[in-house]
Amino acid sequence: MTAHKYGWKPPTAAEREAQRVFKETDAKVAMSEYERIQAAFHANRERLKAERLAREAEAAA
Repeated sequence: MTAHKYGWKPPTAAEREAQRVFKETDAKVAMSEYERIQAAFHANRERLKAERLAREAEAAA
């Protein structure tokens, strides 16, 4: 079983470097998207908590 029997060839050094750079870039984009989603989630949770505390204080009064 040789590599050229199936049409596969090992990547060149330039292709490996390009894959590494794209992988790093994709990871940074994914982390920034995750951080943005987490920040929105925490902001929404804090807003809902403040509304709940306000309703509870109004009900207690």
